[in-house]
Amino acid sequence: MVDDALERQHQREREQERKRLREEETKDLDVESHRGPRPLEGYAGGHTTWTEQQDDASARRVHAGDAQASWEASERQARLEPEPEDPDSEDARPQRK
Repeated sequence: MVDDALERQHQREREQERKRLREEETKDLDVESHRGPRPLEGYAGGHTTWTEQQDDASARRVHAGDAQASWEASERQARLEPEPEDPDSEDARPQRK
């Protein structure tokens, strides 16, 4: 009898979980049916003056030499040359005794 009551409770919990999952799936399908730009998470209602042009200009400036630097690093690695030391790194500074 105890097993029967416990089994009914488990069955009820499973049905509730399936119902919850169906509701969540319905919500997901509703959201996915509306195509368009998605807001950034956390900024859904926020106003911003940032434009795509600013982002593109910044990316061109910040990442302008990335391809060349990556190619040179690959070439050095292929020839088993050591990486050049960064003069600002902790290892490149003279050690005081």
